[in-house]
Order: sequence, then structure tokens, then C-alpha cells
Amino acid sequence: MGGRHLVILGAGASIASHRRNAEANGFCLPSMNDLPKVVDMSDILSQLPEEILCDNFEELYGNIYEWDANSRFLEEINNRIYRYFAALELPMEPTIYDYLVMSLRDKDVIATFNWDPFLFQAWWRNYLHGSSPGLLFLHGNVAIGYNEEIEGIGWAGTIGKRTHKYFEPTKLMYPVKHKNYTDDVFIKEQWKRFEKCLQDSKRVTVFGYSAPKSDVEAISAMQKAWGTPEQRNLEQFELIDIREENEVKASWDGFIHSHHYDYCTDFFRSSLALYPRRAFEAYMMQCFPCTPEEAFVEAVPIPQNEIHTFDEMWEWYEPLIKQEEEDRERYMNSK
Repeated sequence: MGGRHLVILGAGASIASHRRNAEANGFCLPSMNDLPKVVDMSDILSQLPEEILCDNFEELYGNIYEWDANSRFLEEINNRIYRYFAALELPMEPTIYDYLVMSLRDKDVIATFNWDPFLFQAWWRNYLHGSSPGLLFLHGNVAIGYNEEIEGIGWAGTIGKRTHKYFEPTKLMYPVKHKNYTDDVFIKEQWKRFEKCLQDSKRVTVFGYSAPKSDVEAISAMQKAWGTPEQRNLEQFELIDIREENEVKASWDGFIHSHHYDYCTDFFRSSLALYPRRAFEAYMMQCFPCTPEEAFVEAVPIPQNEIHTFDEMWEWYEPLIKQEEEDRERYMNSK
């Protein structure tokens, strides 16, 4: 039916994937609060004034920045975080990220605030199977390189086989109270596309992103692009989060029209897993059925416990992909 499904990822998505399928090299996946411990910043913290220390990493980083914006400690923290996240790797088995990529089509978009390389790794190893969604990296990403000349992305630090252009590693946006999303060329372009996607999307899934109040600029830009709830009375928000429903919904009240939202605590109970590659169509059929029977769309859930290999996963998705290709060919022949 052509409508775009936009998925917004936060740290909770990567943590959920890691809990189900542990990182390949045995690394932990840190949240913002335990980042200093996991990345081991104890030697740095011991040299900082006691009055600027705190348990929350976002606040800690902001305190250091306000104390000395040019501090050598900030540079060292940045380098350690980059090295740690760049070493992360998905295991060689289907993960939540693989199911996420396979459950969307090329009309859809995944936008992530995460630094880890999981999304791009999953996209890369699945892109030959069906049409894959577009990707946006809103805070930079350790896997992504950018070439300003061709305005293209690729694996960070590599030269493209077709373009013969070098993909410069992208900078990561670290937690400060007021981020400037226009300072960096790559980040600016990513946000420009993201805002356009928000404007155009009819279904939005937010997976593990808490919309922190500290990220003032991000929420403001998203709100401006989305508009008011009254302006989005046909759009549907979906929230995947382990927090209590009331708490999660409160984070997104400025985006949700009335009761137009779904909530679950598990990816495999979301529309993405219940109606893979058809989540938007299922929603539209329920809202505007052609017949009374069509208002009750039967789910086709991913049989996660029966899939153990990539070949098994790709085989399960194949009938859905084949139907899309046949429909596209039929449409082109009718023009």
C-alpha cells in the first residue's frame, strides 16, 4: 500500500538483542549509566574534581564539558568509547537486529541513536534477501564512514569498490545538554532525512529509546517534524520498552493522538514480528477495511524458536519476498 514504516532505535534495542544473543566476542553492552565502568574510565574519574562527579554518564560528561570544554579527559573518554563500540560484533546466528531488518522493506526506514555497529552489520548480511530498509544514524556510528563528495556511506575506513572513494569514519555525538545537529555534515544530512521521514510516516515504532529530557535538541527537532497529536489523527505509534506502559507513553505524549498507540515489552510481540514486512498494511486494513472480515487481520508471527540458522530464517521470509516481487512486476506491467 506504499506507506512508510519508520523505526526509531535507542540503547534498549541493542541491549534486548544482546540479552537474547550475546555479543560474539564476549563484550558487555553498556547502558549510559554503566558506561564508565564497562569502558573502564576509573583512572580518568580519579583525576576529576569531586563536585562534578555523578553516577549518570550523560550528566557526568556534561559536567566535564562545562568545567572545561577543551579538557584532555573528554578526548580520552571519546577515544575509549569509540574503540570499545567498534570492537562489538553480532554473533553468527539470527538476532533481533536480523529479524528487524528482514521484517521491513525498501519503502521503510530505521533510524538509530546507537553507536554500536549491530544495525549496519545486520543490514549488510541480509541485504541480498528481499528489499532492505533505509538506514539513518542520528548520533553517528562506529561502523559508518561518510564521503562528502558523493554524499554516500559505507564501512568506516574503507574504499568503495564501485566508487573508489574513501569513507571517513563518522564522529560520534557525545552526551551534552544542547547538541548541535548542524555542526557535522554527515549528522546534518542524516537529520534532514530523518525529519522528512517523520513527516511522511504513517506508522512509527520506537524501540528502546527513552526520549531523554537531556536530549533537548533531538526531541525539539522531532516534535517540529511530526507536528501536534491533533495533526496526526490517523498515524499509529508503537512503543517497545521494558518500562511500565504509563511511563513510556508519558515520554511520547506530545506525539500520540488519543489512543493511537500500541505498547509491548518484547520485540517478538510487536507489529514487526507479528506482521513482518506487512505491519503498515495490517494497520491500514484494520482502520479502513474493504469488508468487515478484513478488519481482523490474522498475524503471521516469526517462529523464532524454530529458526536457528540464517538459511532457515531466509527460507521463512522467502514467500513474503516472492509475493512482493510478483506484485511489483504486476504493477509495472500494468502501467
